[in-house]
Amino acid sequence: MKKYNILLLSLLFDALGYVSLVFPPFDIVWAPLSAYLMTKLYKGREGKIAAVISFIEEALPFMDVVPTFSLMWLYTYMFKMDKSTEKA
Repeated sequence: MKKYNILLLSLLFDALGYVSLVFPPFDIVWAPLSAYLMTKLYKGREGKIAAVISFIEEALPFMDVVPTFSLMWLYTYMFKMDKSTEKA
């Protein structure tokens, strides 16, 4: 999947997380689903760690304002060092 498609999905999933501010029971469904989607969008150890953070953030009340998916996209595609460009 291309990185900008992942960005669009990340923005959509973050917006879905805001639904629970209006309808709090949505967190019961969204917390585990967001963790699952995080592992599918972002592979490897970082994706698993982000999934745990996403689950906790969505399960806790009033923490839904943190855009976890978008922050993970920024980390993955903007801030993370590419191992092939590092000098030995």
